[in-house]
Amino acid sequence: MKPVKNIIFDLGGVLMDWNPEYLFNSMFDDKTKMQWFLENVCNSEWNVQQDAGRSFSEAVEILIEKHPGYEKEIKAYDEQWETTIKGTFPEAVEALEKLAESGKYRIFALTNWSAEKFPLVRNKYAFYDLFEDILVSGEEKLIKPDPAIFELAISRFEIEPTESLFIDDNLKNIEAAQKMGFQVIHYNGTEDLNKFPEY
Repeated sequence: MKPVKNIIFDLGGVLMDWNPEYLFNSMFDDKTKMQWFLENVCNSEWNVQQDAGRSFSEAVEILIEKHPGYEKEIKAYDEQWETTIKGTFPEAVEALEKLAESGKYRIFALTNWSAEKFPLVRNKYAFYDLFEDILVSGEEKLIKPDPAIFELAISRFEIEPTESLFIDDNLKNIEAAQKMGFQVIHYNGTEDLNKFPEY
């Protein structure tokens, strides 16, 4: 493998602690009912469409029409969305900071995130300023693991995949990046920090 010159971070699940349960734990007395809701109403298939560029207003309208009994909860996903963010994963952020401070690497982010919601966190955390560029799926209307978003990243960041390390917690995204020639780390938590390059 070629030496790593560029490091591309996913955000949610690697640096940011995002989970809809943080919002809905306070709205459901029964955890089983909450899990059913998150699997069948505001589920990942629905949410990913916002990451791909659909507006939350349209998404909420569509879902309320299908599940009128959950109007309050569906609207909360939009109106109280910031509650789904608990904060950061401090150890991973510290590793990012050290990698950036080393001056050895160009540092980027490639994230599946709603264009509407990303600005709500972008300016709250100083570590975002460490990225040379951030490619947000909702802004581009392309989404991982679509090869097109990796092609866009290669072009926009002006990088060579074989000299670039991609870090993501989603296995499908990792597999897609590997096919594009990237070096990868399938990130499952702090135990994987020892796989990061030297600071």
